[in-house]
Amino acid sequence: MPRQNAAAARQREKHRMRAAIYIRVSTEGQRDEGYSIDAQKELLSAYCTSREIKAREFYIDGGYTGSNIDRPAMTRLIADIQRGEISHVIVYKLDRLSRSQKDTLYLIEDVFNPAGVTFVSMNENMDTSTPIGRAMLGIMSAFAQLERETIRERTRMGMQERVKNGYWPGGGRIPFGYDYDRAQGILVPNGDADTVRRAYDLYLAGYSTDRIAEMLGLRYEHLALQILKRKTNAGFIVYNGVEYKGRHEPIVSLETYEKTMAAMRERSRKPASGGGYLLTGLLVCGKCGAKMRYQKWGKKDCKIVCYSADKAKRHLVRDPNCENKRHSAWEIEDIVLQDLFSLSADREVPEKKTEGVLELLKSQEGAAKAKLRRLYDLYGDSGDEMLLEAIAAQKKTLETLTIRIRDEQDVEKKAAEADKTRQEIRAVRESWPLLSMREKKKVVRSCVEKIVITDDVVDVYYTFET
Repeated sequence: MPRQNAAAARQREKHRMRAAIYIRVSTEGQRDEGYSIDAQKELLSAYCTSREIKAREFYIDGGYTGSNIDRPAMTRLIADIQRGEISHVIVYKLDRLSRSQKDTLYLIEDVFNPAGVTFVSMNENMDTSTPIGRAMLGIMSAFAQLERETIRERTRMGMQERVKNGYWPGGGRIPFGYDYDRAQGILVPNGDADTVRRAYDLYLAGYSTDRIAEMLGLRYEHLALQILKRKTNAGFIVYNGVEYKGRHEPIVSLETYEKTMAAMRERSRKPASGGGYLLTGLLVCGKCGAKMRYQKWGKKDCKIVCYSADKAKRHLVRDPNCENKRHSAWEIEDIVLQDLFSLSADREVPEKKTEGVLELLKSQEGAAKAKLRRLYDLYGDSGDEMLLEAIAAQKKTLETLTIRIRDEQDVEKKAAEADKTRQEIRAVRESWPLLSMREKKKVVRSCVEKIVITDDVVDVYYTFET
């Protein structure tokens, strides 16, 4: 029996001791960087042979960006490491692992090192099993990140220069009503341009965006609003918040666009009519998760119903078979208001006292900073590589303390905001009957995050409660 256990242990160790050869090539990498998957396989296999690493397996991500680690082979590699099956991770070049400094350090410090896995980058002659290899890691990762950010900045500057000259920046979604002519680098009106013109005409004639979307066959009301607000339709390009005169043909005149924007501002300033609804936009079905709305019921009554039961707006339907109860809108409003006003009376929440905790944490933070400075001084004087581990550990301690201090400060801030809100509710309760519908809506929206209705149960969630 002992010999069988020993043999099984040797077999497990043999299975574990295999090197993972990780290869990543993006589509740009194959064209611009000059080394393909086959070339990397050949070089890395030769490296393993020279180091007498016989047990090895390829993990290959072809056509995946290095800006993140969400890749199939990388996911499988991490899982194999966590199962204790990998002894080495070997790459041709550091940026094959990742082009992000954050991701590179995460993989090595939080995945490889805890599992006792050695990381080797052949091109940089880096081996994390040696002190010099660990020291080089942070430097090389920083340079990889710098290269990526430099490329991004150059691309951004190039795009901005194109827009300054009136050309469409390319990429992203093409505005409704236009096609993109790559040869000219500009937008060209298409068959939907007439729909765009009609949207402006209808809005200026007094129709709502909801009605416009229905009349023009647009899928969402929000699409009608997007069309109206997009200044591209008047011949401009908005890039990073700055407007530039475009070379493309406008669909509507600048005068029409500006009249539409003025009409929007005017409508938003108008007080809500007597028929306005207090809880619009806050109601959620507790059964299917869809939004709920007010629905007229007879001449005077009004019900709160789930949008899943409204076939006119199919994009809002979550469950066509939802059977949530319908309730009188006025009853629901009364329940919500009673709950809201009770916050200033029987639902007072004691403020959490955090002064002592904050003082202790800040004291610990000061001591941690002082210790870190001493470690840096010692490293500067001696150059002892062993101190790098102590420095890294101390930095993590300091980061943890900083996060805890921020959390305690957030608790204190939220408690103060909640107390202020309760005082405001207490003050507005007496004057509630004198407020306009617009003012009432503003009060409710400043306090209520959502209202979930599940048959006869009404749950009110507040913006200041966790």
